[in-house]
Amino acid sequence: MKYRLDQTTTEEIIKRVADRLMIAAKTAPKGRGVNCLDMILLTGKDKDDLSVAMDKIAEEESVRFFYRDADNIRKSQAVLLIACHSQVRGLNCGLCGSLCDTKPEAVPCVFNVVDLGIALGSAVSTAMDIKVDNRILYSAGKAAIKLKLFAKNMPIAFAIPLSIDDKNIFFDRK
Repeated sequence: MKYRLDQTTTEEIIKRVADRLMIAAKTAPKGRGVNCLDMILLTGKDKDDLSVAMDKIAEEESVRFFYRDADNIRKSQAVLLIACHSQVRGLNCGLCGSLCDTKPEAVPCVFNVVDLGIALGSAVSTAMDIKVDNRILYSAGKAAIKLKLFAKNMPIAFAIPLSIDDKNIFFDRK
């Protein structure tokens, strides 16, 4: 039997890699042990639709780097989206600027945002261990929210595009 790493095998490999990244994010420490995260993996047309939405945001809001990031999404084999919801933890800590019972719906609980950051770090460190090129993108997360890809109230999302290529597509960004 002969085996070669080609486009078909790379697409299957990237899905298995993404599974490991989602496990890393899911098992990352969470404040009070409460999971506030949702994750979605985009490939193919869904991934391309995200890059089109990023191009629209770049045009509408005059943010040029969204074009660059959209191009990175197009060149990637997959994009992992991770978002956190705005539900409170009931600690009344005031770190978000309010107490839990008076916090505006659109403002996420600080602990959720911290959990999101830890999960992102866990996911990208797993990708690094496997030697899959990646980058954390705010721009693609914003586009995912605009496309309403998440079922719940998820006010903050980030994206991790994944690439297996001859050269790191995220390295020479301009």
